Amino acid sequence: MHAAVYHSQEIRAWEQRWFQKQNSSLGLMQQVAWSICNKLDHFIQKNSLSVRKIAVWCGMGNNAGDGYFLAAYLQQAGYQVTIFAAPAGESPDLAQAVQTARRHQLNIHSSFDVPDVYDCHIDALFGHGLNRNLDSDWQTVIKHFNQLSGFKVAIDLPSGLNANTGQCLPIAIKADITYTVLAHKIGLHTGQGSEFSGQVELIDLLPPDVSLRATALLKPAKIILPKRQAFGHKGTYGHVLVVGGHRDMGGAVIMAAEAAFHAGAGKVTVVCDATHHAAILARAPNIMIKDIQALTSDEILTLLQQIDSVCFGMGLGRDEWSEKQFMKWCPVLLKRAELHLVIDADALWFLAEHSFTFSQNVYLTPHAGEAARLLNTSAKEIEQDRVTAIEQLYQRFSGQWVLKGAGSLILEPDQLWICTTGNAGMGTAGMGDVLAGMIASLKAQLDTHISLSDIVTLHGQAGDRLAQSGQRGIQAHQMLDAIYQVVNP
Repeated sequence: MHAAVYHSQEIRAWEQRWFQKQNSSLGLMQQVAWSICNKLDHFIQKNSLSVRKIAVWCGMGNNAGDGYFLAAYLQQAGYQVTIFAAPAGESPDLAQAVQTARRHQLNIHSSFDVPDVYDCHIDALFGHGLNRNLDSDWQTVIKHFNQLSGFKVAIDLPSGLNANTGQCLPIAIKADITYTVLAHKIGLHTGQGSEFSGQVELIDLLPPDVSLRATALLKPAKIILPKRQAFGHKGTYGHVLVVGGHRDMGGAVIMAAEAAFHAGAGKVTVVCDATHHAAILARAPNIMIKDIQALTSDEILTLLQQIDSVCFGMGLGRDEWSEKQFMKWCPVLLKRAELHLVIDADALWFLAEHSFTFSQNVYLTPHAGEAARLLNTSAKEIEQDRVTAIEQLYQRFSGQWVLKGAGSLILEPDQLWICTTGNAGMGTAGMGDVLAGMIASLKAQLDTHISLSDIVTLHGQAGDRLAQSGQRGIQAHQMLDAIYQVVNP
């Protein structure tokens, strides 16, 4: 069963349907707090954390109610607990939670002047309903929280993080662990979310109902590729064509081609400017080469008859020559409906100026800047709502899409996935070229037996292998051995 991810409005509607069936909202609040208490206590013991003194930071709404109850339960479990709180709002459930804390004789401070003497800080300031920028006072509170030492815990969602976009408003609690309530929120897993949420644990207390609709699914990290048959040969494993390589940019096609080979392609041909041919052959003599400037339209058609998949656009450039090559190749590629076609990099640049509709055999892999050009907006706007952006890309062009970045989004036919692998060290030039080569290679080999989200996951796993020695300084060309390892687990 894949873990589902939801929009905050969907979760609130689910809650309301539950309460309309005469289920207790106060009882649910108590269950949430009790579950978090048990999970947190177990986590502390399991990891031998030196936690005795705990500060619980409570806001004005029901998220604060979770905090008050949690404080009482943690005190019962033997911890020394102090509450720092804003004036309580009008929620009857919150009032009950405050009374419970007082009955347990917990010390409640009516300010956030929290000294740096606590081993653990628990964020119960805001829940998933926060959708506005915080004022300067709340920003100061969150900044103070983040500056203090000790283990940091968030209830439901790090306060200040938008539940649906993963963006800060404009600052957010930076938690070591987040106990998210009822369901995964999409903002925990894409955009800036993973930077602030830390480890995410689900407190799933309600049974799903028939009206509940997931926004996306978290992609499992375990990908099982089919075994190769003993009688296979180079023709069995696909012929990948890499097209790009402006005379001033030869590295991108080399990285894409080598990634294709390391992911298992039987044959790889590079079509690029002839100035790069010697470098390609010196580095990888198993790569076949052709001069992009010498190929006629008829020769392109003949070449494509031998090809199973194409990755197009790596190092193509953005000048007049580049646009001419784009218009020479793109319509021809699209006529070959049986081809698996990856459109990336500079090909995406020119795509913004032309109207194409793609089949499900076309895979487009923009980062936020490229997506912004395709949608005539800014990269900042793309990052403000990545889910909406990838849906708009599909609506305009069809095809299958990867919106690259932290928590990459993958939109396959009728399903949105969030990638759960990869790391910040992969934010370096050439990683997209490597991904394009992997997609073309594995689609050439396995066709419908592997999905786009599977391949993005494997690419992230390769990056995670490299990051075991540290994230800083990872280079795209280092991915090759790691790719070989993840496709041969």
